[in-house]
Amino acid sequence: MFPASDLQRGDVSWFLAMSRDKPVGVLRVLYNPPLEQYASYGLKPISDDVDLDELIKSKDVAEIGRFAIVPERRKGIGVVTSLMRATMREVIERGYAQLVTDVFENDPHSPYGFHTRIVGFRPVATHEVGELRYIGRRITLVLDIKKAYQTLKASGNMFFRSITKGWSAGMHKRLAA
Repeated sequence: MFPASDLQRGDVSWFLAMSRDKPVGVLRVLYNPPLEQYASYGLKPISDDVDLDELIKSKDVAEIGRFAIVPERRKGIGVVTSLMRATMREVIERGYAQLVTDVFENDPHSPYGFHTRIVGFRPVATHEVGELRYIGRRITLVLDIKKAYQTLKASGNMFFRSITKGWSAGMHKRLAA
């Protein structure tokens, strides 16, 4: 469910996870999103540690969206990990430093806990309206990629090893400094 024109755009990447020739997950990245759009959502800051106006103006932000996994594959982290590995590799290779995404507060399948506890996203704002037709509050999350990399690396956990599997030494060096 995306415009076919997205396949021709250089500022959009779609990632598809397959299992036995069947799609099991999808994730979209929008590079340099029209973050002014976020300003029109009536963002209500959650904390003072992120300047939302500066974030909106920033040119090193990629937006994660349309992140979906088929119900029967949501219990494990294999599909999530494969999508995130491919996404992070491309985002870093393109030179982006931050990710932004929205999660729906009342969604029973919300990735909020995974994003904040495991990956390192920080909630920065809430808003009632957004790109998708959804009735309910959204929570805007931001990830400082370098900081998350360093935190995950220090923990030495399996998620870090899974996400960085196959990375070049240059990718590690770029985020380790």
